[in-house]
Amino acid sequence: MTSIASPTATRTAATVKARKAALGSFVGTAIEWYDFFIYGTAAALVLGKQFFPGTSDLAGTLAAFATLAVGFVARPIGGIVMGHFGDRIGRKSMLVTSLMLMGCATVAIGLLPNYAAIGVFAPILLVALRFVQGLGVGGEWGGAVLVATENAPEGKKGLYGSAPQIGVPAGVLVANLVYLPLAAFMDDDAFNSWGWRLPFLLSAVLVGVAMWIRLGLEESDEFTASKSEAPAESMPILEVLTRHWKTVLLAGGTFIATNGIAYAYMVYVLKYGETELGFGKTTMLFLLIASCPFWMAGMAFSAHKSDTLGRRTVYIRSSIALVVAAAVFFPLIDTAIVPVMLVSMIALGFTLGCCAGPQAALFAELFPAHIRYSGASLGYQIGAILGGGLAPVIATALYAAFDTSFAITVYFVIIAVISLVSILLLPEPQLIPKTTAAQKAS
Repeated sequence: MTSIASPTATRTAATVKARKAALGSFVGTAIEWYDFFIYGTAAALVLGKQFFPGTSDLAGTLAAFATLAVGFVARPIGGIVMGHFGDRIGRKSMLVTSLMLMGCATVAIGLLPNYAAIGVFAPILLVALRFVQGLGVGGEWGGAVLVATENAPEGKKGLYGSAPQIGVPAGVLVANLVYLPLAAFMDDDAFNSWGWRLPFLLSAVLVGVAMWIRLGLEESDEFTASKSEAPAESMPILEVLTRHWKTVLLAGGTFIATNGIAYAYMVYVLKYGETELGFGKTTMLFLLIASCPFWMAGMAFSAHKSDTLGRRTVYIRSSIALVVAAAVFFPLIDTAIVPVMLVSMIALGFTLGCCAGPQAALFAELFPAHIRYSGASLGYQIGAILGGGLAPVIATALYAAFDTSFAITVYFVIIAVISLVSILLLPEPQLIPKTTAAQKAS
């Protein structure tokens, strides 16, 4: 006799699966972004001296930030390639692949000889490894978001979708917590020669933990159902580009400010506080670390609200707030009063979180399941390359050209307005019904 599971047992199993998917998305994303962000911190603090010697401090900083941007150039490629296979064969395999790419590249950077040791090959290899990092993280976000949202209970896709989003500031937090004691207790010579490498080498342990969790994930019922109902699209990216290109561009536009301002806030401000305001590395790292929990709180709050008020409504309100926060951020930072600077960092972090919170579910709901990995990834990565990939370089160049942070503030406000207009033009997505095993059987 075939036993039939009770509705309670089915709901319990579904809840366990949803929570496991959210945890796997959060932990893996946090560790991958830890890898991505330690590079940004190192670029702000030390890479210019190690891999681009013989230049001025400004030229070395610009060169280091340019290598940071290389990772963003690679991200759309990673999103397209892993999106293709993620839509055809499954989300889980691509999440494992992205984690391996990121982890191996990060550890290799930690072992890479500097310019003094191998000459011009040092910056060339650094750029190549940064490119591999970009490929890995480019395929990460779409898969992590889909695993979380497609397995989420009805009415909680926004909240569960925030798990990989929260993994981003969690990665920033861990990255800077690792750098803080190194900057505080090591002298500059030791830090510059070998201390900066330790966070990169630590990645080997963190990636091992994330891999163990991710190998236990399952594909969602929704993805499985889409595979059984229709044959897999031979080239998902072609359908995205031919039928959904406006949606992809607008989705990318909504993310330009969130990502661009966030990278300036996480990376450029570390350098700015040290070189222009005269603070030490420890003070600036502390300010960033203290603001990260508020960044995560903003994500959870707005994601939860998006389940009741709608993704677009919450995103519009948050984007308006970001225009205001972008306008006052540097004027408050320039006071050089640490409590005021902390308030500025917290306010901007919380607002950025509110913008990012509903984004996972919003992007997932914009595309049908059979092309969702490709569509969501491409929209996200377009916003990333136009936002975060260029922001530290642009901010550094603007300050060098105008000798005032007001130019950076104008840049912040412009991209915040671009993102606000993009979300105003993007229609409210249709909520995607969750396909259960019971529904398939019927």
